[in-house]
Amino acid sequence: METKRLFFALWPDDRQRDRLRNTLTPAARELEGDAVLRGNWHVTLAFVGAFPAARLPELTASAARIAVEPFRLRFDRVDYWPRPRLGVLLATAVPVELERLVTALNGVLAAAGVAVDERQFRPHVTFLKRARPFETARIGQPLDTSWDSFELIESVPGPGGSNYRPLPR
Repeated sequence: METKRLFFALWPDDRQRDRLRNTLTPAARELEGDAVLRGNWHVTLAFVGAFPAARLPELTASAARIAVEPFRLRFDRVDYWPRPRLGVLLATAVPVELERLVTALNGVLAAAGVAVDERQFRPHVTFLKRARPFETARIGQPLDTSWDSFELIESVPGPGGSNYRPLPR
């Protein structure tokens, strides 16, 4: 049975990626680790994992019924997560509309028989892997972003690591 490795995410457009780059470049200059490719930057909403390709239409149809309330998300600090050794751009406040979106996506996953992550949702963009430890710090100029949609993303393994690509709706 063919499977696809999937997750739901906020997927930045080119303009948002430019703004993320402008925020991350000064923050990352003094940090050590392997930079995540700009094209892979995203905010994971719900991790699906390996999912049967034959059931993909069912998953996408269920997710398409979710109405997204537009919201703003403010990234305001860089943080080091020791267990996975990641450098992340973190939004410390979670808008209620985003909480509702994550809850709805987790409901879709539970109905599809996918185990739901029970950890507290912490919206972030991973920008460093295999990072050396660093102190959490507020960024000089918080980055405000606006969202009104989400994507189902496929993780495609490659020689230099995984590449992420949105699946057609």
